[in-house]
This record gives sequence, structure tokens and C-alpha cells, in this order.
Amino acid sequence: MVAPAQVHRGAGILSTMGAAIAALGRRPLVIGGDRSLAQADPFLAPALADLTVATGSYGADCSEATLARLQGAIAAHQADVIIGVGGGKALDTAKLVAHQAQLPVITIPTSAATCAAWTALSNVYSDEGAFLYDVPLSRCPDLLIVDYDLVATAPQRTLVAGIGDALAKWYEGSVSSGDSPHTLVIAAVQQARVLRDLLLQQTPAALAEPGGAAWREVVDACVLLAGVMGGLGGAQCRTVAAHAVHNGLTHLPESHGVLHGEKVAYGILVQLRLEEIAQQSSLAYTSRQQLIQFYTATGLPKTLADLGLGEVRVSNLQRAAEITCQSQSDIHHLPFTVSPEALMGALVTTTVAEMKAKKSSESPRSPLTERKKAARSR
Repeated sequence: MVAPAQVHRGAGILSTMGAAIAALGRRPLVIGGDRSLAQADPFLAPALADLTVATGSYGADCSEATLARLQGAIAAHQADVIIGVGGGKALDTAKLVAHQAQLPVITIPTSAATCAAWTALSNVYSDEGAFLYDVPLSRCPDLLIVDYDLVATAPQRTLVAGIGDALAKWYEGSVSSGDSPHTLVIAAVQQARVLRDLLLQQTPAALAEPGGAAWREVVDACVLLAGVMGGLGGAQCRTVAAHAVHNGLTHLPESHGVLHGEKVAYGILVQLRLEEIAQQSSLAYTSRQQLIQFYTATGLPKTLADLGLGEVRVSNLQRAAEITCQSQSDIHHLPFTVSPEALMGALVTTTVAEMKAKKSSESPRSPLTERKKAARSR
């Protein structure tokens, strides 16, 4: 429940993992999306050369229909091990299918967009891509393989999204854990703080040199260290408003082209705005301003418009807020009551505040604007 049984990482390491994979099963069902399976094939094929392999596409989402279809694929192939290849939804699907079939599971992330390769948890969505519920699993994966060369083939946007998702570990876990006296929960929250600081410090160098030393550290932070926090803290280090906002936004069809970590990153700003309003928290305000600067530098979304949701009808956004505030929602792990109206206020005022700040920074008196004018004149 804390960590995968085995973790292997390195550049070009996947092709050498044949013996480790075969030790778990000789008839693997490889689950992923069409794009991620093609992306991974040159790296993975040598490791599977001596095994009897079948593949199964998870489709667009980890949905109940997908899970049922893949259970049929397991039976047809007589699979004895599941290999998940891809991003968060592919890995969640593989983990949950393996859990249901009581088979070992191997996770191979093709990007650093989430920590799904590590965790004993899967999220289930509707066939239309709306979040429905999560499923705690009996254990973390039996084998996790991070091949830096494979991860480096993913668009940089996926790493940026993973940074947004990983940052939420601190802002959510430090709230939901409260004043827990439990050693592992304390350790988890402190690891989340280390994770946040590492990302704030290392991200500029990582994005400037993909594949370099800082880049690998940030990949490890997003895929591995973020998972450590959840493994150590368990249910007492829950997701809070950042992920709850993500879950609500998935019910807007316009959000389905937005990555998980991008929606979560915006959710962090909304959570801090809720804390700022409800608790008159200057710390929340300061934290939000710090993140806004970081988001600007990295390309993480600061507004609904940045998410492509600036033109969403108010009634639809209100519906998303109502879903976010349902009784079972993680948003209620905040130490104060959050109503749909309060959440709408935070969604709107977060966006308005950032739009005003952007407009101010681009005013005629802005040094930034003056530099742009000078550059054009040259």
C-alpha cells in the first residue's frame, strides 16, 4: 500500500526488463492507448520477445464499459500478468483490471503527467469522460519501470501538467492531514513540502534542458515522490479542493482536451482563494501569488480562459460547481463549509483577479510593454 514492490528507472532500461517481467507472468496483456502503445513499442518489444503477448486498448477513459471489455480480453488471452503503458488513465485502467482479476500488474509511464504509475488507487470515469468515483486498490503495482528515454518522447506539456498535479500534494495534504499525531502522516506531509520546494526550484532548469539532470529529478518527483506521499499518508492525506475542482470540471465537455494536471493546477489556485476568503488567510494569498508567478513561467493555467473554458455558459459552470460540492466530494476536507455559491465565487474571482493582473502588466506604463515596444522599434 505504500510503494510498488519493485521500482526500476534509468535511460534505456525498459528493453532490459525481460527477466523482471517474465518473473511475474509469461502471458501479459498490455493495456494502453493506441498512441502510447505505439510510442512505447520500440522500447518494450525487446523485453517481451520471449513472452506470449496480447494488447488491449483502454479507449478514451477508464470507464466501467472499458473495464468489462478488458476483463473479457484477459479471459480470452488467459493472461497471467497485466502491463499498463501510458498516462494516468491507461495506468489506472491496468491497475484496476488487474485488481479485479487478482493478477500482478506492471506500470510503465510514457510521460510524467501523473503519479498513477505508483499509487494503489484508480479513478473511474463515464464513457463521456466525466469523473465518477475512485477505487482504493489492495496494493501498489508489483513492478514500476521508468525509462527516461521513453518519457522524453512525450510532449513537454505532459511534464508541466505532472508538475501541476504533484504540487497539489502539499496544498491538499497539509490541509487534510490536520494536526495528525501519526508518524507516517507527518512524514507524508513533510515529503509533500520537500516535493513542492524541489519542483519550484528545479522546474526552470528541467524545462530548459529536456532529458538533462534537472529534468530527470523533476520526472522522479512527479512520478515517484508524489506517489510516496500518498503511500505514506494514505486516507489521512486526502485530495481536497484542487482535485475536487478537477473532478467537477470533467463534467464540462469543453474540458476534455485539458490534461488532468492542468485542471488540478488551476484547482490549487481556487482552493487557496477559498481559504483566503473563508479564513481571511494572508498565507493563502501569498501562496497564490507565488504560484501565479510560477505558473506564468511554466505555462500552467491561471484562469478558466487558460483552460479553454472562458466561454462556458454560467449555468454549465454552476452545474460543475454543484457536482464539485456534492456531499461525498473531497472539497469538504477543507476546515470550513464550501457551498456551490462560494465555489462559484472563488472560480470567478480567481479568474477575474488574474485577468486584471494580466491587463495591468500589459498597460502602457508597464515596463514589460515598454520593452516590447522597444524591441519592435529595433
